[in-house]
Amino acid sequence: MSREYDLLIKNGSIVDGTGAPYFKGDIGIRDGRIVRVGLNLGGDSLKVIDAGGLAVAPGFIDIHNHSDLTILAIPTADSYVMQGVTTAVVGNCGLSMAPVNPANLDLLRRYLAPFLVPGYDYGWDWRTLNEYLGKVEKRGSSMNIAPLVGHGTIRIAVKGFDSSKPTEKELDEMRNLLRQAIRDGAWGLSSGLIYPPGTYSTTWELIELTKVLKEFPIRLIYTSHIRNEGDKLVEAVEEAITIGEKADVPVEISHHKASGKRNWGKLTATLREMERARRKGVEVNCDVYPYIAGSTTIMALLPGWVLEGGVGKALERLKDEEVRRRIRDDIEEDRFKEGENWIKMCGWDGVYIAGCPSAPEYEGKSLREILGGCGDIYEGFFNLLINIGGGASIVIFYGDEEDMEIVLRSPLSSFCSDSWATAPRMGGKPHPRVYGTFPRVLGRYVRERRILSLEEAVRKMTSLPAGKLGLQDRGLIREGFWADIVVFDPNTVMDKATYQDPHQYPQGIHYVIVNGQVVVERGNHTGRLPGKVLRNPISISGA
Repeated sequence: MSREYDLLIKNGSIVDGTGAPYFKGDIGIRDGRIVRVGLNLGGDSLKVIDAGGLAVAPGFIDIHNHSDLTILAIPTADSYVMQGVTTAVVGNCGLSMAPVNPANLDLLRRYLAPFLVPGYDYGWDWRTLNEYLGKVEKRGSSMNIAPLVGHGTIRIAVKGFDSSKPTEKELDEMRNLLRQAIRDGAWGLSSGLIYPPGTYSTTWELIELTKVLKEFPIRLIYTSHIRNEGDKLVEAVEEAITIGEKADVPVEISHHKASGKRNWGKLTATLREMERARRKGVEVNCDVYPYIAGSTTIMALLPGWVLEGGVGKALERLKDEEVRRRIRDDIEEDRFKEGENWIKMCGWDGVYIAGCPSAPEYEGKSLREILGGCGDIYEGFFNLLINIGGGASIVIFYGDEEDMEIVLRSPLSSFCSDSWATAPRMGGKPHPRVYGTFPRVLGRYVRERRILSLEEAVRKMTSLPAGKLGLQDRGLIREGFWADIVVFDPNTVMDKATYQDPHQYPQGIHYVIVNGQVVVERGNHTGRLPGKVLRNPISISGA
């Protein structure tokens, strides 16, 4: 006799993702989907979870994630599923793992190196996004992966780290690579305009590429790590809105923040700008992580011109005394033409080494601690970059708690981690957001600070990002939807990861279910890999 359910969740307080008040009920799951939502569901079930006293919500969707960089090496995605994330939107900040031009592969690999898993053999045997995603599918994953394609990766494939404006022929090549990535399953185009080669692009170039998204009969989006999050924050937001308006596509402004004390308070103005744009018909939203520090590559501390030609060329330049003097002057006189002057903004004390495989003794230390005994701190810094081959990730303390809460409260914002899947065994001192983003919102900002209701916070983690991306059957507790579900205790859920001790799982996450299979049970990872690659609806390879 066939069972009515594969899994039955009983007696939960269902926070369904719409923002409506929770209600008590049961959820019946069969063949990976929710088939019944109601009271006192009966019938035979292979497994029953008693969720009495617990909240039951859609699985959390991380709209700004970089786990495409690590998921082949860490398919269990421990740090994410243990905090309730069931879907990660990857390929952000203009950086995706495909498309690959073999002639420029070394440039791409070297640029991505600080975020890749040391010692893991990626193979790099793909060229298209379809081939890369196929490799992920074959390997398996504990969470779903929804891909974007990166403008920076496309530009590297066509132009390397050449800062010149693309010729019409080069622009056509970029358009064709974007078209192919959409056919391969990408949900849109991402840009990282604070990093080379994104810094080299003009607004015109971005508009021309983003217009390609309108050639397809589905919803596709443009996401952007905008050109500046400091002194020119307002202008950078306006540029993103202009791109969306001219190309007639939805816009997602990534990890929205104001960097540096002199810029705190600008977020009120930028959110108003987004609201005005929406009234004009430009569908612009943003996402935010609940921390006042960010993370990036150590090479991002340099002016953008230094990286022309790629990381290898930059390291060669750093051996030249005249180049060193010019970089020092650019930093001290605060005259970056592109990117952020993080050292001037945050100080040597405000930048920490997060991961450095070639010199792990630096991990968890500030640049001041590492370089303080060097005599001339700039000379020590340049020598450090050469010695580690530019291969380090960093944490940067730039923000203000009250300022960040402005974005957390906004009805336009989703929550994101802006990080990549890892596990305690990987070591290093990554940003704690990789383990704690979503529980931190639920514990600190819902339960303790009360700046959001539980229902609104869950909406920002589920249906809002699902709707923005265009996922039609995820993000809600609703019959017919895929059974991506998290069961947690709203009275105890909290992040535990810290900057000095980040490899700590949160508390209060009891069960995580991905496509109907239990991936986290009573707070422990089951090792299952039921995640799917979620391709756009017109993908010729879509599931």
